[in-house]
Amino acid sequence: MEAASLSNNTLTAILPAIRQLPSSDKLRLIRILAEELDNREYIFPFESDKEYCLPTPYNTFGAAEILMDTLKKSDMDE
Repeated sequence: MEAASLSNNTLTAILPAIRQLPSSDKLRLIRILAEELDNREYIFPFESDKEYCLPTPYNTFGAAEILMDTLKKSDMDE
């Protein structure tokens, strides 16, 4: 199929043909589509020049203390 003829088909129309492809061709199609997405500029879900909070376990000493207390308590109960 050529790209021009694919543009007239919807995803539901081409899915049956894709499902009939051998696994190697499906993987090749995935790679092609992933590379195409990678080459586009605006697929990143975050906005530039904006800060986003990303919680991490670093410097969460209170959580470590609670975990240690719980482990010590469970050792005493045994």
